[in-house]
Amino acid sequence: MTLGIIQADAFCEGAFSGNPAAVILLDQWLDEKIMLQIAEEINLAETAFLVKSEDDFLLRWFTPTVEVRLCGHATLASAHVLFEHFNYNRDQITFRTKSGELFVSRNSKQHYRMDFPADVPKLIDNKTGSELGLSSNPIALYRGKDDFVAVFSSQEEIEALVPNFFQIAELPSRGLLATAPGNDTDFVSRCFFPQSGVPEDSATGSAHTVMTPLWAEKLNKTQLSALQLSKRKGHFDCILNNDRVILEGKAVTTIKGELYL
Repeated sequence: MTLGIIQADAFCEGAFSGNPAAVILLDQWLDEKIMLQIAEEINLAETAFLVKSEDDFLLRWFTPTVEVRLCGHATLASAHVLFEHFNYNRDQITFRTKSGELFVSRNSKQHYRMDFPADVPKLIDNKTGSELGLSSNPIALYRGKDDFVAVFSSQEEIEALVPNFFQIAELPSRGLLATAPGNDTDFVSRCFFPQSGVPEDSATGSAHTVMTPLWAEKLNKTQLSALQLSKRKGHFDCILNNDRVILEGKAVTTIKGELYL
């Protein structure tokens, strides 16, 4: 059995930036164990599996170790692959996922607009950096559906953080987001997911469904620019629209190949 694989960089400024994801279009679902083995073999932060369903697509995401409930960058990569390589000719793609329906449209070649449910985080009792596995103390701590969100005062603090991945992996969450006001953008972040086999992610769309409503309230604005301060950098335009978050970003194809089962 041979499967086609296309890899694309998402939330990028060009090739070799943003976050790479592998996209595999299936006729029907493979056994879950096989999909997890494929994701482990590909060894990217996320591998997306798609199955056509009438006019929509069923979509699932796997890290090298687990299936996840929501992944933004692999959704963006999936839309890019369908528009660019499978000649999808409607204005908008609907993905049906474990997080509900997600919508992606193409603004222009390589530039996409994603419509996700907002995840409004709740303020919880603060913890020290040492309790969270971070080298500095946050000024506030929030909890979203999946992640803790540690808020700091400055971009420089985020850049200087030294995460203890073993300790972060013990937190009762999918991961830990560290965020602060940006110097040249509205907010910046770093995102740690050792629980899911991704110590530090490059560009995390799902994290911005949590941080967008947080910073929209703090900055009293609904349109925000964001930068994820990973080595590859992730670039986001974020809009809070009632109970939805609109994320805009670019994607480019980097690899096409075949997987043999």
